[in-house]
Amino acid sequence: MSTSSAPARELPVMDDAVPSWKLLTTLTIAGAVAGLAVVFLYDATLPRIEAYKAGVLRAAVAEVLHAPARADTLWLANGALTSTRPAEEQARRAERVYLGFDAAGRPSGYALSVAEPGFSEQMHLLIGYDPAKHELLGMKVLESKETPGIADDVQRPVFTGQFAGRIAPLVGIKAADRARAASERSAVVMITGATISSRAVLRGINRTIEHWQPYLEAYRPRESTAPATGGKN
Repeated sequence: MSTSSAPARELPVMDDAVPSWKLLTTLTIAGAVAGLAVVFLYDATLPRIEAYKAGVLRAAVAEVLHAPARADTLWLANGALTSTRPAEEQARRAERVYLGFDAAGRPSGYALSVAEPGFSEQMHLLIGYDPAKHELLGMKVLESKETPGIADDVQRPVFTGQFAGRIAPLVGIKAADRARAASERSAVVMITGATISSRAVLRGINRTIEHWQPYLEAYRPRESTAPATGGKN
């Protein structure tokens, strides 16, 4: 007795393809939501970020100017320094320096921002400076993304501690000539193994001082007899 099997039935083919317009709509909505979330988070955190940066700057100004009784912001406008804040948009774009005063209301030095390309990325520094003597009062690294483990000493007192009392323009010397730094007030000992970063610091400081020197010499700050109220940036 023979048996015959029934012919196999073909299953219906299901079309799983999603219309392109649906994919495009989904991606557009997802992108818009993500974009709005980024904007919301940015707007929400911006005041805190700006407040933090302002605090870091105030502390750096106090450090390089040796704790002035107060520090005023001066803006570069129309080719001269002024203590009058420009209009909001112009104030955001204007170059500025910070002038320190001692407890008696006498000017004690300027804090100048320095930005210079290093080995990897831009380096940001702050220096204290006396334009009458061409003398540096101090130096602090605000931001550096140089190679970790190699250029770390750029941010340490072994290097930054050399700048107070140095006369601009600065000259870099090798560690073997360290004795020269004791007799030559423009000499700064470079960091062995991080010469490019060291020279970038000196180059940035010299360039910044050369840029600001005419404006600082031309500005005539008025001594204040008002009691110190702390820095304002």
